[in-house]
Amino acid sequence: MRPEALNPLFVETPALEGVGPKLQRPLEKLGLKRVRDLAYHLPERFVERHAVADLDEAQVGENVIVALTVREHRSAPGRGPFRVLAEDAKGNVCTITYFGRAAYSGKKALPVGEQRWVAGRLDQYGQMLQIVHPDHVAESASALTGHVREPVYGLSEGLTQGRIASLVAQALKGLPGLPEWCEPGLVERMGWPLWADALVTAHRRADPAGRDRLAYDELLANALALMLVRASNRSQKGTPLLGDGRLRAKLNLPFALTGAQRRSITEIEGDLAQQAPMLRLLQGDVGSGKTVVALSAMLIAVEAGTQAAMLAPTEILARQHHETLTRMAQGTGVEIALLTGRDKGRARESILMGLLDGSIDILVGTHAIFQDAVAYKNLALAVIDEQHRFGVGQRLLLAKKGRRTPHFLAMTATPIPRTLTLAQYGEMDVSRLDELPPGRQAIDTRVVATERMDDVVGALARHLEGGGQAYWVCPMVHENEGDDLAAAEARYAALKERFGEDVVLVHGQLRPEMKDAAMERFSAGEAKLLVATTVIEVGVDVPNATLMVIEQAERFGLAQLHQLRGRVGRGQAKSVCLLLRGAELSETGRRRLALMRETQDGFRLAEEDLELRGGGELLGTRQSGDTPFRIASLEQIQRLLPVAHDDARLLIERDGGLAGERGEAARLLLYLFERDWGVQLLRGG
Repeated sequence: MRPEALNPLFVETPALEGVGPKLQRPLEKLGLKRVRDLAYHLPERFVERHAVADLDEAQVGENVIVALTVREHRSAPGRGPFRVLAEDAKGNVCTITYFGRAAYSGKKALPVGEQRWVAGRLDQYGQMLQIVHPDHVAESASALTGHVREPVYGLSEGLTQGRIASLVAQALKGLPGLPEWCEPGLVERMGWPLWADALVTAHRRADPAGRDRLAYDELLANALALMLVRASNRSQKGTPLLGDGRLRAKLNLPFALTGAQRRSITEIEGDLAQQAPMLRLLQGDVGSGKTVVALSAMLIAVEAGTQAAMLAPTEILARQHHETLTRMAQGTGVEIALLTGRDKGRARESILMGLLDGSIDILVGTHAIFQDAVAYKNLALAVIDEQHRFGVGQRLLLAKKGRRTPHFLAMTATPIPRTLTLAQYGEMDVSRLDELPPGRQAIDTRVVATERMDDVVGALARHLEGGGQAYWVCPMVHENEGDDLAAAEARYAALKERFGEDVVLVHGQLRPEMKDAAMERFSAGEAKLLVATTVIEVGVDVPNATLMVIEQAERFGLAQLHQLRGRVGRGQAKSVCLLLRGAELSETGRRRLALMRETQDGFRLAEEDLELRGGGELLGTRQSGDTPFRIASLEQIQRLLPVAHDDARLLIERDGGLAGERGEAARLLLYLFERDWGVQLLRGG
């Protein structure tokens, strides 16, 4: 149960004055559903205005507040702008310009012959000074005293700065008094304000100490929740799994294991032998051989007389894992089954019976594998692929499937910088696969200007004629999936005109069966070219696909480019990745593309990406979701997370966890940042 003290913060926004159904939609688009969300919707920047007696005191480009007397209204024919000619105290003329519907409010606010105080940005149009769409118009100077410094908020269509500011003001008015959860010595050393003061001040002026305090709260909540998961996990009784090696000895792999794979398997084997359930993350670059490591872990579970399950985020990946594992485990006699949401009737019944009577040793599937109807004879190990797609809550659901808490092995193909590993997976031990298996060829990566599109399509034609297959990834147009889709469909139509039925299109809004059918045609070699948006998981292993074209590559983050490139280079043939770039290249965009040419080490690229994005670069915005934080910036994560991590450990190990006085305050913090799954793991929490 959420503590009562926090209830005012979790009131839904429709309860606020002025919020009806019409306003609710744009608010929800920004994720502003409750009072708490508005209080934490911090300004992106501040406008500082200079109050001047006349326009001679002002500079062009400056935000000013000035008294102007209205001389004339001028309406342009048709849809032209509405202009108001006005004079300052010295007779300097300034045009106040309105476009579209704003003309109505302009006429009303600025009557001819009257003096008004105008706040806005002073620009020059030809020889004339002008203010376009003033921010404020008032009858007296005193009405604008509160607008000398003003916050600028992120908006969505249907919202104005004024409306957001008034809703934020309502949210801040109802802030409850909460006890201090930060370590007092730290607050003093850092010169941080109290929580409520920091929040109020953050909306009034640029206050680095206050912003750091708010970011730290978020980092501390996360670190604490992950540590509670870890502590709870260590106190659980799992099943020690001691394999005798008989099944692993029968594995007939076509390649020798790398040193990193052998090291990871040893670490996992050590964890599985303990009574406390394993909680380990296996980080491996694209193609580093995570599946073999996972199979070895699952075979240890089967050797110990128990069952294992592998959870994949999409049906396509689940099918691919099932095929790969079945192929690798041939000759071991291990029974591996596949269960997805599409399995119905007798086939499904037969799998459910096999799990219950123990004749199925390993189950691979999507979320379907932890539905209520699915029961295991003795599930002792759960492997989760692409861990970042699954929340802790889903993992806890899977935990209930074993007689005792199962061991967990999470896998991710996204190389994560060490700082962010702590932020996202602080509750886990980490194994890293940082060597590529022998025989994997480097992918020839080239940067090509979009103007050479005809040459690229010609090269693609030669590639397909030679029996090869290719991917074409469409640009990330905006933060709007619909626009991405339109771009993909236009490119698909153009390529289909050239290559006919050899082309298939896959995007996130296709029905699952249509997406699977297109993927299967491509996997089987019936289709030669797969056109896709970035929102889908292009997790298909097609060794014959040796060409990857990424349109407007400068719009993507490094990690995403690296993931996409990793879809080729899976067979024996030489693979090529073409990065098509637009004419407008920022310095960071140029650096990104150069790094892609330079290296194929995903861990190095991840660290470089963090450095580049830490500088506030806006390209590759999709990847701003790489961290689980809304308030803390990348720079703050790097600087403050180690401190938060140490503080959380102190709180649990020295200050009695959530039981002591500071622990009670920390419990409020966990609920405030909705990391309350950390609390729920504690008995009676």
